[in-house]
Amino acid sequence: MVVHFFTDAIPQVLVSLLTWVIFWTSRDYEEDIMSAEHEHPPREKPAGDSEYFEKLTQAVFQTGFSWKVVRNKWSNFQRAFDDFDIDTVAAYDERDVDRLLADEGIVRNGRKIRGTIENAQVMQQLIAEHGSFHGYLRTLDGLPWKKRRKTLSDAFRYFGPTGVYFLLWSVGEEVPPWEERDQ
Repeated sequence: MVVHFFTDAIPQVLVSLLTWVIFWTSRDYEEDIMSAEHEHPPREKPAGDSEYFEKLTQAVFQTGFSWKVVRNKWSNFQRAFDDFDIDTVAAYDERDVDRLLADEGIVRNGRKIRGTIENAQVMQQLIAEHGSFHGYLRTLDGLPWKKRRKTLSDAFRYFGPTGVYFLLWSVGEEVPPWEERDQ
C-alpha cells in the first residue's frame, strides 16, 4: 500500500513541480500587467470611491497572477465583494472571509481577502479626511514618482510598486512610462 502510494504520487508531484517551474521561469509576471505584448487594462477616471476601491482590489489580486486570469473572474469578484461598496466590505467579518474562501469564482487567497477588507477600512479613513479618494490623490500631486508610489504602497496591504502603477495608470493619473516605473 505504501509503495503503491509513492509510485502513484511521485509522478504527479513531479508533473506539478515541473509545470510550476516552467510557468514561472518562462515569463516575467510583472511585464504581464502592462507590457506591449499583453492587453492593457482600460484607462478611465472612476466615477466614485467604490470604483477606485475596485481598481485597487484588482491590483492586489493581480499580483502573482496573470491579468487575464483575474479579468476572466472579475464579474465573480464584483458579486463576491458586494460591488466594492467600501462601507460594506470594511464591515466584513470572519463569516464573510469564510464565504469568500469558499467561493470558487474568485482567487481564494486568504491574505489578499483579509487585505482587501483592511484596504476598505483605510479607504474609509482617507475619504473621511479628504472628502474622496480622488481628493486624497490630489494631496500627492507634485510629489516625485518614487514618493507617490511609496506613500500609496505603504498605505494599503498587498499593494506593491507594480500595483500602484496599475492603479494610477488605469484611473487616468499621471505615471511615468512603463519602462521608467522603477526609476
